Amino acid sequence: MKVQSLILVAIFFYIAYTELVNGKPHKGCQTRCGDVTVVYPFGTSQGCYYADDTSFHLTCNDREKLLFDIDTEVINISHSGELRVMNNISYACYNKQGILSDYRYSTYTLGKLSLSGNNTFTLVGCNALAYLSIFGSQNYATGCMSTCDSPSTENGDCNGAGCCSTDVYVPLDSYEFRTGPSRLENTTSVYDFNPCIYAFMAETGTFHFDPLEDLKNLRNVSQFPMVLDWSIGEQTCNEVGNRSICGMYNSICINSASGTGYNCKCLKGFEGNPYLSNEQGCQVYSDPSTCRNKVGGFECKCKFGYRLDTTTMSCKRKDFGWATILLGTTIGFLSIMLVVSCVQQKMKHRKAAELRQKFFEQNGGGMLIQRLSGPGTSNANIQIFTEEGMKTSTNGYGESRILGQGGQGTVYKGILPDNSIVAIKKARLGDNSQVEQFINEVLVLSQINNRNVVKLLGCCLETEVPLLVYEFINSGTLFDHLHGSFSSLSLTWEHRLRIAVEIAGTLAYLHSSASIPIIHRDVKTANILLDENLTAKVADFGASRLIPMDKEQLTTMVQGTIGYLDPEYYHTGLLNEKSDVYSFGVVVMELLTGQKALCFERSQQSKHLVNYISSAMKENRLHEVIDAKIINENSWKEINEAVRVAMECTRVTGEERPLMTEVAAKLEGLRVTKAKHQWSDQYPGEVTENLVDVGILSAQGDTSSTGYDSIKNVASMHVAAGR
Repeated sequence: MKVQSLILVAIFFYIAYTELVNGKPHKGCQTRCGDVTVVYPFGTSQGCYYADDTSFHLTCNDREKLLFDIDTEVINISHSGELRVMNNISYACYNKQGILSDYRYSTYTLGKLSLSGNNTFTLVGCNALAYLSIFGSQNYATGCMSTCDSPSTENGDCNGAGCCSTDVYVPLDSYEFRTGPSRLENTTSVYDFNPCIYAFMAETGTFHFDPLEDLKNLRNVSQFPMVLDWSIGEQTCNEVGNRSICGMYNSICINSASGTGYNCKCLKGFEGNPYLSNEQGCQVYSDPSTCRNKVGGFECKCKFGYRLDTTTMSCKRKDFGWATILLGTTIGFLSIMLVVSCVQQKMKHRKAAELRQKFFEQNGGGMLIQRLSGPGTSNANIQIFTEEGMKTSTNGYGESRILGQGGQGTVYKGILPDNSIVAIKKARLGDNSQVEQFINEVLVLSQINNRNVVKLLGCCLETEVPLLVYEFINSGTLFDHLHGSFSSLSLTWEHRLRIAVEIAGTLAYLHSSASIPIIHRDVKTANILLDENLTAKVADFGASRLIPMDKEQLTTMVQGTIGYLDPEYYHTGLLNEKSDVYSFGVVVMELLTGQKALCFERSQQSKHLVNYISSAMKENRLHEVIDAKIINENSWKEINEAVRVAMECTRVTGEERPLMTEVAAKLEGLRVTKAKHQWSDQYPGEVTENLVDVGILSAQGDTSSTGYDSIKNVASMHVAAGR
């Protein structure tokens, strides 16, 4: 009995092995990974791929991406022997002095695959060249060069002006290829519109050159699709004979066109997977009740009164029609459609409700409810808007309603049912940290009741990306008025002093009068909105932090905007209200000078506005840096006092800076009483102590990355501590 059991087990494993070798993977194999269909001889688990070659083993990761080798993403598998994968772009980036600042040269190991001839090697860049090296028993290299002095105003061909391409000859025994670009000498004139050059291998026809967009940033893509050829084994069809893995019925073996080995193909009139011999293999395209497969072909039979349609390989009724049958069929069909429609409608409503709940949780709804119900949030008054209401108020998110666009979201003008006008920010979130910043902005703004803070009316969380609804501020940002589209509208000294007083009062309120102290953490002119009366409204609380009553400071990841960032906070990671004081000081300097906080057109020692004003004060030439639009006999003393206030705020050491309540009181005094007292006695120290730490300026190139956006179209710069 024991011997019989062992024999049965052996027979079972023999049959299983024979089926796998003959193109029958075991049942239960994964057939999809994300949007990609997994077809045999490829597979994702043991027993699902061609057992004699582990190169057919693919991996479906937790993000539902199908991977070949270690990290190469597969986007399509073809029975004909083609494998489409995503291939990294090689690039080289230069600063305005022509010094290489960042680069990546790509190397791709082919292994048992081969590079298809249906690929094109392309270079994008001005005054640049790129090379392609293919390695095998015989090495091969090619490349191209492009030249230009300016981007074309029209879409161009890839013909050597800003873009060049070349067809690739691929040796059959290749095992690796490498790509890389480099810039020609003496080409600094192109760095403003073409800071980076790119080289890549891509499937022919998938890249179309757009000089205005591609020379600037190559559409923010890092990969292009590439075609690889695959085959079975290293023997030809004649050499492998009847041992090929092609399906037993209706498929043939063909030699690989691009390398060693062979592929399988369905006979004419059949379709399916030629590597399988089961119901998924090569089958005749017909009605299965009419035609059936047999070895070497198929046979079809039709019932009396029917004929065989050779186009569709199915039986058709002979040319006669009965009105009663047609009428009955129509009524039956309509009845079935009515029932199906009712069922679909109910399922659609249920699915929509489930989807809204999914988006609500995905966009941090649970986190928001938990925090709003926590201590200190009893005064929160947030209106929850519906998806349909948001779509109606923005006219279906029409382009004519767009107020501004940024790297992290879009702001639309919305008209609510009561005809009130609002600003609707449609965020663009990609990970949990950004969801938390979004919820943080809702939480912080719900605690604030101040006329100089942009008012949050509510939010909508049941859409794919969350929406914030604000009061509508129609006159742009302070940055726009000083440096941008509104700069032609002159701001007088009285306007600027009043705006500074309003901002200072708002920050003092956040630090001292709010129910829970709030540190804004990203005070800058781009986050100050102005209404029709030029009243200041502080916006963008996505980076803000609530400070518990029992703490004076928090340890956080360094975050802010280069030029406004507190140097002490940058070096220690310790956040307190003096960080906002520093940033406010830089804003006051912008109001006084009309200059940007960070300008690389100024001298090395004066790139930062704080250094720029410090140098002017030491050299007794303050009148040269103050905006000429605001200088007159009646304002000069107040301007001098405002400069001293700004310098006190921007001291390197936080302990030496005043509190925002003191700053607000001093500026209000300048505005109302024209006070003549010097303020610096309260905070002794030399002006030179305000010089900005060189470390922050040097870090601006490598350690900043776009983060959670404000309500306006200006991206924050997040500085990662320790880099």
